[in-house]
Amino acid sequence: MTIKTEVEAQILRYYHVKKWRCGTIARQLHVHRGTVQRVLAQAGLPRVGGLQRPSRIDPYLPFIHETLKKFPSLTASRLYAMVTERGYRGNIHHFRHLVALHRPRPTPEAYLRLRAMPGEVGEVDWALYRARYRRHYAERRTMPIDLPRFIRRRRLEGATGD
Repeated sequence: MTIKTEVEAQILRYYHVKKWRCGTIARQLHVHRGTVQRVLAQAGLPRVGGLQRPSRIDPYLPFIHETLKKFPSLTASRLYAMVTERGYRGNIHHFRHLVALHRPRPTPEAYLRLRAMPGEVGEVDWALYRARYRRHYAERRTMPIDLPRFIRRRRLEGATGD
């Protein structure tokens, strides 16, 4: 959504002249704070993030990277046990989350993506069905079943066979 140039000018004036923060400007002008951040970024201002505190895992990151490079399938629980032997005092649940961020990603395989219109591609399989022709008699029949690619519900098409 676009905003008026007067509002953009007001945002820049509040930020530069009055030294207001993004949330204060957004509250005053009744716009979202993301809109204020976007206007400031378009004006060439670098985005200011929060202060980066040191984490408890930081001293152990070289060991974690080295171990994951040697053993990429090593579980986070086992890695947690190895790091706690070296003095780590954090929680295992948070440790698992942090290890997931630092775990090396496998290289993705290339696949050919097929593009087809609905009804153009489908599958045909054989299924066993019970057909009721009389009141107390159900006949078992094997019938081809058509599974179109874009339809979730199965439907029977084709001739019946034994």
